[in-house]
Amino acid sequence: MLEQVQIIKDRDEARFAVIPYEEYLFLRELLNDQEKLEDYLDYLHVQQVKAQSPARHSLEDVKRMLRLE
Repeated sequence: MLEQVQIIKDRDEARFAVIPYEEYLFLRELLNDQEKLEDYLDYLHVQQVKAQSPARHSLEDVKRMLRLE
């Protein structure tokens, strides 16, 4: 999201950001719906955690680690 942003400057100071209309509609809907915003923030958090810890464990490994078998 927001890969296609144009920044309009006035005397080297950023004044406006121009984004595609579809992205504007998405952001407007997201910011006006608390549940959607919470879901999106949760999604971003999960993506961040996945990037920090790329290791994956099988269900069997997790059960063994937790001594559930």
